[in-house]
Amino acid sequence: MSRSLLSIDELGPVGVRRILDLADTMAEVNRRPNPKVPALRGKTVCSVFFEDSTRTRLSFETAAKRLSADTMTFAVSQSSLNKGESLRDTIETIAAMGVDAFVIRHKSTGAPWLVDGWTNASVINAGDGWHSHPTQGLLDTFTVRTALNRPDGFDGLRVAIVGDIKHSRVARSTTAAFKALGADITWVAPRTLLPPVVHEHVVDGIDGVLDDIDVLYMLRMQKERMTEALVPSLSEYTMRFGLTPERAARLAPHVLVMHPGPINRGVEIAVDPAELPGAVITQQVTNGIAVRMAVLFDLLSAESPSNALSEGPST
Repeated sequence: MSRSLLSIDELGPVGVRRILDLADTMAEVNRRPNPKVPALRGKTVCSVFFEDSTRTRLSFETAAKRLSADTMTFAVSQSSLNKGESLRDTIETIAAMGVDAFVIRHKSTGAPWLVDGWTNASVINAGDGWHSHPTQGLLDTFTVRTALNRPDGFDGLRVAIVGDIKHSRVARSTTAAFKALGADITWVAPRTLLPPVVHEHVVDGIDGVLDDIDVLYMLRMQKERMTEALVPSLSEYTMRFGLTPERAARLAPHVLVMHPGPINRGVEIAVDPAELPGAVITQQVTNGIAVRMAVLFDLLSAESPSNALSEGPST
């Protein structure tokens, strides 16, 4: 059975480093005038997204095409699932068309693990419920490694992740990825937005971390949390946990400011990110392509990177 990428924990520290090293090579490919190589020619990658996505879906499709793989996009709203077909039948039907890798996003925690048991194709978890989003964690660590020139690891690096951690698969995967490289993590959130079991250091307010961090990672605050009465109001949330102009001015010059997108402007970030010298939010998007190229190559190619990624005809 082919290997899959389902979580950072299953990848482990050695696997995280392997993907990041590969992503360095993929980033070099992306800087070429013609950023396309024949590394995965003849392979087929199918995106199956049961939740809306812009960044992740387009990033994976771009990554596959730059490696010369064929791509398929499964339109859930127009599929036989609306006629009562099971997810397993759907996956097995698509797999029979010759798919080498599935990129799966699903609202149910654990769905990619089920899919992995139904097919011999590789399965990449592009987000399952509140649980896991491994390629986001990988692109976040790659962004920090590149921006701070830390190729040997993150020992001593201080990272604060701020916001709705309870409902965030990004927080879980990014925490795991940073810790795999040795970083020290602090979660900053109201108690109502923390998971039932917490293993990280927790601070109840952003002011308590601003003077002692290297990376400030702001999570998206979803407005539906208001209807669940998990925060009194968005304005009060911003007052206690938002990155305001006054707080931004307190950040040391080297501090990186990150966000997985899309940003709720005026809520978790109340300043124009373009005015923050340490903002690497657009770099996260760019780096997502290189990291997802690395993941696809790692799962689907039997060649060495030096052979498969050399410049040459890719048509």
